[in-house]
Amino acid sequence: MKVKLLLLLSIIILSSGYSLHAQNELRGSVHSKNDNKPLPGVSVYFPDLKTGAISGSDGGYVIKNITSGTYLVEASLIGYRSHAENIVVKGAVAYNFDMATSAYELDEVLVTGVSSATQSRKNPVSSATLSQTSLLQNAATNIIDAINILPGVSQITVGPAISKPVIRGLGYNRVLVINDGIRQEGQQWFDEFGIEADDNSVNRVEVLKGPASLSYGSDAIAGVINFLPPPSLPEGSVKANILANYQTNNGLYNNAISLAGNTKGFTWDLLYNNKMAHDYKNKYDGYVWNSAYGENDLKGIFGINKSWGFSRVIVSMFNLNLGIVEGARDSATGKFTAHYLAFNGEDSLVLADENKYKAYKFYPVIHQHVRHYKVVWDNSFRAGAGRIIARLGLQENFRQEANDITKGDIYNNYFFLRTVNYDLQYLLPEKNMWQISFGVNGMQQSSEDRGILYMIPEYNLFDAGVFGIAKKTFNKLTFSGGLRFDDRRFHGKDLFVDADGVRQTTPDANSIHRFTDYHSDFSGFSGSAGVTYDFSKSVYGKFNAARGFRAPSAPESGSNGIHDGTPFYEIGDPNLKAENSLQFDATLGVISDDFDGEINAFRNQINNYIFPVKLESVIGGDSIRDDNVAGFEGPTFKYIAGDAVLSGGEIMVSIHPHTMGWLNIENAFSTVRAIQRNQGDSTKYLPYTPPDKIQSTLKISFKNINNVFKNTYFTFGVDNYFKQDKIYYKFGNETITPGYTLINAGLGTDICSKRATLFSIYLYGYNLSDKAYQNSMSRLKYCDTDNTTGRIGVYNMGRNFSIKVNIPINLK
Repeated sequence: MKVKLLLLLSIIILSSGYSLHAQNELRGSVHSKNDNKPLPGVSVYFPDLKTGAISGSDGGYVIKNITSGTYLVEASLIGYRSHAENIVVKGAVAYNFDMATSAYELDEVLVTGVSSATQSRKNPVSSATLSQTSLLQNAATNIIDAINILPGVSQITVGPAISKPVIRGLGYNRVLVINDGIRQEGQQWFDEFGIEADDNSVNRVEVLKGPASLSYGSDAIAGVINFLPPPSLPEGSVKANILANYQTNNGLYNNAISLAGNTKGFTWDLLYNNKMAHDYKNKYDGYVWNSAYGENDLKGIFGINKSWGFSRVIVSMFNLNLGIVEGARDSATGKFTAHYLAFNGEDSLVLADENKYKAYKFYPVIHQHVRHYKVVWDNSFRAGAGRIIARLGLQENFRQEANDITKGDIYNNYFFLRTVNYDLQYLLPEKNMWQISFGVNGMQQSSEDRGILYMIPEYNLFDAGVFGIAKKTFNKLTFSGGLRFDDRRFHGKDLFVDADGVRQTTPDANSIHRFTDYHSDFSGFSGSAGVTYDFSKSVYGKFNAARGFRAPSAPESGSNGIHDGTPFYEIGDPNLKAENSLQFDATLGVISDDFDGEINAFRNQINNYIFPVKLESVIGGDSIRDDNVAGFEGPTFKYIAGDAVLSGGEIMVSIHPHTMGWLNIENAFSTVRAIQRNQGDSTKYLPYTPPDKIQSTLKISFKNINNVFKNTYFTFGVDNYFKQDKIYYKFGNETITPGYTLINAGLGTDICSKRATLFSIYLYGYNLSDKAYQNSMSRLKYCDTDNTTGRIGVYNMGRNFSIKVNIPINLK
């Protein structure tokens, strides 16, 4: 009922926005700061209004039908520093941009966690961005793998298809993913549950490193990852694009085709993506059995941009099939084994069929089928002198896993999750350099277990958060902050099974009460207060204090059974309290013609930090529990809460002499220490903390070699991961990981004719030395031992070459 009322309220408010306003426009020209020549092909864009223009051959541009107000406008072009300015739009306004050439692309605009677009140096929260150019010039197996190159960001992996983001040592439900403007909800609490996002639909990634509960509520206690779609095309444009990618290691084919246009303010963008790969390989394991995957995705964006604002609908479908790597081996040969149904109906293991290692669309038991459907209605329009932002979303997630060959090709695990998202904000008109907004957002969820194995209860959830955000600028000094109150209601449902573990709709005296009905309600305040200061045009500083809030997840509060894929029996606690964090961030940055640098330091204290501990038997040894549904027993872990402290930071340095505009040298260092308070040595460190990392990249680029080759570049990079010996080793399920170094290189160019780009080609080589290594965050590190070599677990991907061809087609 609450959601229905919010939907009705939003529709009524939206209807009031469709009124006529005076015509406003922004026009001007873009020139090179180096030689004052006009720059064609520059994107001049309003991030808040999702409208813009491309400069013509004379460098001129014009953008019409703009809602009155103060907006951040960004001008960007490959090979030049982006230029962002706050511009007051009322009537006909003129503004000219001057852009400096640079091999280093500095992203100045941030839209995540703020009410309106802002310059990143004016936002006190530590952040990082990844542009479309960077996504194209690098190679990755999924979108989380792609952002792993950002300082302070890492990933927990289960093979090349499953990656979970980690920000400054925290992951799972402590990292919030925003996709198409709403929080992505896909039962993201388990290791083997990845993020349902098509990498080819992402135009730009923004990462907030630190609590962002003020804007997003629960689960943003570590930070936020925001996947942004391509911007709307300028009015009168129609374009198609074809992207083809092949990777040699696992034979990955990743192809996408899109069609977008803008006719008199009506915008559309259609995308289809197809991806398939066979098993990957490395120097020690050879091909890794059952690591193949295939993906099909569709996405459509339909909208209208007028003087009152914009309204658009986003419809998407994500469909992924993938094998799950077990890493089981034959004891005599060390080769991988596969499940085989013996003549007596028992599950047996035989040597994996070598002819199937390079097979496409082959998913033996164990495998998953993941589907995610989503509809988002995104609106921004003028309301009086201010602006209203209204978003409504519906997501349905189907996550199925077949893992018992004796039951045939059926899905033992089958989770279904339906989520309704809502977000309603009002932005007051900017006055005396004050920017103030307030609103309400949250979600309603219902989870069903449609399989035959039951680890967590079915549940209903509703939460709501009210918040206010303010920003004030005094010349060089900018204050930002706000306050939020969240309330979450969680209802875990009863489940009865018989002695064979079969669900019973009508329980009897012999029924087993698998899950007991319970209610857990959580509420709390969160907020932030920060300041930025421009010491000079080139030097700036930031400081931010933020309080985060996270309610326990369904497994943490309601688990009762064997965690599939492990031998562990997990027990939740419905009486757990919500996590609360207090994080302090400090940043010092330099931006100049020859040198850019930034130093970030943070300290994050989390109270009621939730984690599992192994229970001991009253007679000594492990507490062993039998799961009659799964059909076997295992050592018992229970979720409890304590206090944790994480600290560390990042250092980023970019050297790009203005007298050598073709040269850029980037260096980054990331470190985090994650400690549980009041614990012994064996449990002192939080499990799966990312190791220290140094990244160095040399980039040589040329804007114009001749009339054929443009935007040509070469990169050479070295990634050094330090030894990770700060581990949680009490139960033997985390071990020390040696350090290792990876060498990578890339090369690419635009092929042009008559100033038009015919196609672009991107070559990239990953792990050129074919180093055999195990990342400390890889769950495959703990698979079976190869008795022939003594090596434990499965290794990460070996040498991989990627080739991409991108073909833009201007139809109008």
